[in-house]
Amino acid sequence: MDPRDRSIRDGEPELPPRRAFLARMGGLGAATLAGVVAPPLAPRGPETAEGAGIEAIGDVRRHLQAYQVRQKSALRLLRRPPLPHPDNGDESRYASRLGSYSKCLPHDDHGNVDGPAYGKLLAALASGRKADFEAIPMGGTVKLANPQSARAFDLEGFDSNELALPAPPEFSSAWEASEMAEVYWAALTRDVPFTDYETDASIAQAASDLSGFSDFRGPKEGGSVTPATLFRGDTPEDLVGPYISQFLWRDVPYGPITFAQKYRTAAAGTDYMTSFADCLARQRGGAASGTVFDPTPRYIRNGRDLAEWLHRDFSIQAGVNTALMLLSPAFGPAALDAGNPYLTSLTQGSFVTFGPPHVIDLVARVANAALRAAWYQKWLVHRRVRPEAFGARVHHQVTGVATSPIHSELLSSGALSAVFSAKGTYLLPMAYAEGCPAHPAYPAGHAAFIGACVTVLKAFFKESFVIPAPVVAGADGLSVTPYAGPDLTVGGELNKLAANVALGRDTAGVHWRSDGIEGLNLGEAVAIGVLEDLRGTYTEEFGGFSLTKFDGTTVTV
Repeated sequence: MDPRDRSIRDGEPELPPRRAFLARMGGLGAATLAGVVAPPLAPRGPETAEGAGIEAIGDVRRHLQAYQVRQKSALRLLRRPPLPHPDNGDESRYASRLGSYSKCLPHDDHGNVDGPAYGKLLAALASGRKADFEAIPMGGTVKLANPQSARAFDLEGFDSNELALPAPPEFSSAWEASEMAEVYWAALTRDVPFTDYETDASIAQAASDLSGFSDFRGPKEGGSVTPATLFRGDTPEDLVGPYISQFLWRDVPYGPITFAQKYRTAAAGTDYMTSFADCLARQRGGAASGTVFDPTPRYIRNGRDLAEWLHRDFSIQAGVNTALMLLSPAFGPAALDAGNPYLTSLTQGSFVTFGPPHVIDLVARVANAALRAAWYQKWLVHRRVRPEAFGARVHHQVTGVATSPIHSELLSSGALSAVFSAKGTYLLPMAYAEGCPAHPAYPAGHAAFIGACVTVLKAFFKESFVIPAPVVAGADGLSVTPYAGPDLTVGGELNKLAANVALGRDTAGVHWRSDGIEGLNLGEAVAIGVLEDLRGTYTEEFGGFSLTKFDGTTVTV
């Protein structure tokens, strides 16, 4: 007997799943099942002591309907044509792999990855075999972050390997140069309170410098980067109100308690990897010392606070916290999307479907699906270099140690003179002692999962609902005060939350702007795919999930 035909309970043999299913269907073959239309289940009659009226329990029609729901979803995906997965060509363009992620592998004293070791990484990624991954030479004690998961499958929504992203900027491009300048400026201004952006000289210098790049793709006003647009996302309403989303400042109702969003943050002025020896040790996978912390918990009030929050958060934290806020009495039923079928019911309230358990489950469910899609792109398509390694190339170029094809706009940027004046090198000052994570840059994992979480929340809540009693954190982060300004909406603050999480990782020095923007788009696509699959599982009369995408277009799923 095939071991797959054996029950896992007490070792007793049972029918294999397919044969057992066909037996329950009365011997219907696969071809018959594919075309059959199951009749609706008859309503249950009154239950009695004799068990009358429970004929629907175990009815083969329900088994067939469940099969058809899953089959319909699978066929929908099967009919989608495979999409191309373009890369920027850097990996094949440079024999030294200077444009590719190589952290944790052996590197020479100038920071160049060992060629055979990189080849073993590529071989393992191509085969997917554990033995090949175990054969990758490592440069230190830090391990690669789960590259084998790039081949994991999904059972809801799109398969993780199906969604496509545009190619990221090329190493030598003006676009890449502008993104590197932005990351330098974000590092140099980490301690400037967001409330001081309009008056701070370093912020004005950063905005002016970025305005001079020919291909900078961040938001602008009148064709220029301004203190009001600096480091912001390009989602609808992201430029309205404070830099930080209300959902990172408001109190969170967490079951029987409510907690204020004051968090442990890093001490001001504590930057890492500002010597080449330290940078090289991290690139080789050497362990780092711990973060120097500020002893006082604070509301997020500057880039350093945001970067440290994103250093310690878990994947669904921002999404679940926001769901709990939106489900709280402070928002109430009026904040629910008008398409919720239970808003007009005279006899039922939402709970398992279209209620709090449904919302919270979906926010969490789509986050890991988005990470699987991101890991496919990171490891099997792009393998984009991280900013810290690019900064080492800049340092060598300017100091004459080695040359790299870095665009001239970066080399003449005020960001380089500013970082040298502050740190004495041209390396990128990192917010985290260990530098970037042990996986490639593009797309950003944080961006992918928050993009997915936010998309689910847009589907369940009214995006035009005005945020009640908005707040703003003070320059010291010790308190929040009422915000006075244009109305802030649920949709706008969800978009801003997504941008804060995605681009806040740039402020830490571990990502590029395009990592975050395309990560958000990827997460959004993942969530829409899951919502589309689940749409067919509900029995309520429901017109579908309507939401505004990050590009401003509206869709109904």
